[in-house]
Amino acid sequence: MTHRPVLANPVDLQLHSPPTFWRCEPSWSWVSPPLQDHLLWCVLDGIGRLELNGNTRELGPGICAVFAPGDAPTASHDPRRRLLVFGMHFAVSPTGVVPGERWAEIPDRVLLGALARSSDTAFRRGDPLGLRQAELCLEQLLGLIWEAAHSPRRTAVDTAIEEVAQSIRQDPGRDWSVQELAAAAALSRAQFTRRFIAQHGIAPAQYVIQARIDRAHQLLAETGMSVTQIAAALGYTDVPYFSRQYKQRTGHSPSEDRATGRAPRQPAP
Repeated sequence: MTHRPVLANPVDLQLHSPPTFWRCEPSWSWVSPPLQDHLLWCVLDGIGRLELNGNTRELGPGICAVFAPGDAPTASHDPRRRLLVFGMHFAVSPTGVVPGERWAEIPDRVLLGALARSSDTAFRRGDPLGLRQAELCLEQLLGLIWEAAHSPRRTAVDTAIEEVAQSIRQDPGRDWSVQELAAAAALSRAQFTRRFIAQHGIAPAQYVIQARIDRAHQLLAETGMSVTQIAAALGYTDVPYFSRQYKQRTGHSPSEDRATGRAPRQPAP
């Protein structure tokens, strides 16, 4: 099993420069002397090329690099599509860990941009909390790089299916049909079912049921809604049927969980 490297707490990181955005000038090129510290370097826009230790990487939005002390990267870009780069220099304490990966493409560019902006805004407040927020954003960015380097590359279909699953989890009481879900992913019913099972381990209809039971468990533990109200809210017209399905999935009846106040289970995968 591969373990994800984590930074134990923010004090493992120390920023050596403000988080910075720069749109590279048309004539820009980069020939770095050996770095004295770590450098996070994220491309938000534009195209270019970067070389490190004899390896070349084409640059585009979402490409991130983590340079280590002693690295001497070089880079260039297309002056007609100038690079927009976000970066920060930092040091790591002896107890800290950074990803061993030097390159990764972050698929969620909205999140990448949001973390970059949040880090910049927080740091420029100039207070201790702002510095800590910037360090936490750096830690999240390093985690995203590790995740992107180790996760299978998702296709547009994978992303569409994940969005469908997220919609189910957000509104499990809706009267979902497999045909509707397949249409949302722009797939035939058979293709959608096959791809959904491969991605989530269970059929779409079973995923809907599990999402409803998970939400029911949460409502029993955290609200004053009655079992009848919860069943109706989650699309069940037959309360005894809801209770049987709930017990099959959790090992307890809704009334037992209401009486004991058991903590909710983990959300549907």
